Amino acid sequence: MKRFVQGESRTQSTLLPELLDDYISESNPVRVIDVFVDELSLGKLGFEGVDPAETGRPAYHPSVLLKLYIYGYLNRIQSSRRLEREAQRNVELMWLTGRLTPDHKTIANFRKDNGKSIRNVCRQFVVLCQQLSFFTEALVAIDGSKFKAVNNRDRNFTSAKLQRRMEEIESSINRYLTELDTADRQEPAVAQARSERLQDKIATLKAQMKELQAIEVQLNATPDKQISLTDPDARSMKTRGTGIVGYNVQTAVDAKHHLIVAHEVTNIGIDRDQLSSMAKSARAAMGVADLTVIADRGYFKGEEILACHEAGIHAIVPKTTTSGAKAAGRFDRADFIYDAEKNEYCCPAGDHLI
Repeated sequence: MKRFVQGESRTQSTLLPELLDDYISESNPVRVIDVFVDELSLGKLGFEGVDPAETGRPAYHPSVLLKLYIYGYLNRIQSSRRLEREAQRNVELMWLTGRLTPDHKTIANFRKDNGKSIRNVCRQFVVLCQQLSFFTEALVAIDGSKFKAVNNRDRNFTSAKLQRRMEEIESSINRYLTELDTADRQEPAVAQARSERLQDKIATLKAQMKELQAIEVQLNATPDKQISLTDPDARSMKTRGTGIVGYNVQTAVDAKHHLIVAHEVTNIGIDRDQLSSMAKSARAAMGVADLTVIADRGYFKGEEILACHEAGIHAIVPKTTTSGAKAAGRFDRADFIYDAEKNEYCCPAGDHLI
């Protein structure tokens, strides 16, 4: 192993122990997270547990968990269990949290109980970027992302899906009853064993029917006639492929620094109705009078573009392609170029149509 860079012995002790701060460079982003969170008034932002209880076991201060949460966001560590492991072995997190190691349940509960407060922190960050003049160009890009919920599709019900499930169970019960009549005409020993097995299946199906009837009562009480049993906020959404049970997260991003200036979570699978609302939210967050927004053709809708125009927002959205000529192997409308001076169209072959 000669003539290689040699590491230190794991059992070598030092006279003066190294500081944890020496492992974190001055330009490390965790120093920004530390200063940013320490300057926030967490009580005014709505965080719980800012003032400690007089009795009981001491809790983690919200600032520690918020720093851990922001670090996970910046480094794409979403799982609370992974954040728990990183807090135990990651030098940056050891420095950021003061070597505190909250368990995954504490981290998950912090995110669950302080959702609104975390949104307020996002707004404070946008205000800080605004004060630092990061949004001088007033140009944002808007897009949506589909996030699948932890709710299985079989645990999501609409009126049609519930009715179809109940009809399937009713059909199965009738089929088993018919099989019971057939079993009665067989030999006693065989008939008894088969009858007991069929009776168990019928009892299970009747129990499922009662559960579905209870779900139907809850379903009728919801405004949108849809219910998710595992994740109550999730909804079945239409997408280009098969529908998913989840969320559509709308995001407006600053075009220069790629900073998220506005976001919104919806249960609407298509983006066509989200352009004007997201554009107005982005303009309010950036604090500018004139704003230009860019979006893909999935946002093209005349009413939304008109709403942006009336609000003084310039929207750049490509028009949707409705012609099936290109799919059929022919030239479509976009291939024909219009010459305004000659008042004629030019086709890809070079011919002119007056």
